[in-house]
Amino acid sequence: MTLAEEFKSRNFSIYGQWTGVLCILLCFALGIANLFNLFKPVLILFAILCLLSAFIIIFIEIPLLLRICPTSPKFDSFIRMFATNYTRAAIYGVMSVIQWISISVHPTSLIAAAVVLLLASIFYLLAAVKGQAFQSSKTLGGQGVAQMII
Repeated sequence: MTLAEEFKSRNFSIYGQWTGVLCILLCFALGIANLFNLFKPVLILFAILCLLSAFIIIFIEIPLLLRICPTSPKFDSFIRMFATNYTRAAIYGVMSVIQWISISVHPTSLIAAAVVLLLASIFYLLAAVKGQAFQSSKTLGGQGVAQMII
């Protein structure tokens, strides 16, 4: 299945996964950008949490990395907890809420991460509510790609 066919499939888990990839980029960039906020030290904590979110999402959304990167069995089992649409919607929702809380300290660019994380959570929740099976994108190392490497 090509990337265009994946998007035409109308499976919200595919949309959620690709929104998750966008979250990786945003959380990483905005986390680094907000690390240097000298006037509001509490925002540094939210920037670190944003960076941590990016690294967690990388392993959730790109399953190929669990085979390539040396990780502990405990971390692998933590990441594998997010194999269903409901659990992915929950983790993205929690990460989004954390970034929305940062607005109470001071509105910054972290709001963009909060919005996109919320959007990914909504896509996964829609997939779960509609009863769509989780479908991993082959482009990101889903079914078939990881087996071809080994």
